[in-house]
Amino acid sequence: MAVDSGEFFRTLGTLPGVERAEGGHYSSFGVRGKRFGYYWPQTQTVGLKQTLSEQLALVAERPEVFEEQFTAGGFGWVVVRLAGVEADELAELVYEAWRLSAPEDLVAETPDPARKPRRSSAKRR
Repeated sequence: MAVDSGEFFRTLGTLPGVERAEGGHYSSFGVRGKRFGYYWPQTQTVGLKQTLSEQLALVAERPEVFEEQFTAGGFGWVVVRLAGVEADELAELVYEAWRLSAPEDLVAETPDPARKPRRSSAKRR
């Protein structure tokens, strides 16, 4: 079930316009100046932008994997323990975080890397 940081970076590599910035003990990721993710190598966790409802659903469903990070600007950020997710679920979460920050024209020309219909939070396992 566990994925490693390489899987996270491979997923980022499928998305256009991703910008990386280094900050002390973490890396941050954005698209056209808008942040959508963070990576902490020491803890093997990522922070991802999600809708508020998705943030709440993920944390309620699997608190051993997902943790509420913060809320800002109408979005809920969630910490993801890489050891607790599968590659397809991580790809879906990263794409959604990117999609929430990317401009509409970029989203329209970029297929979802998971290449399957979005699953509702209730169906994630």
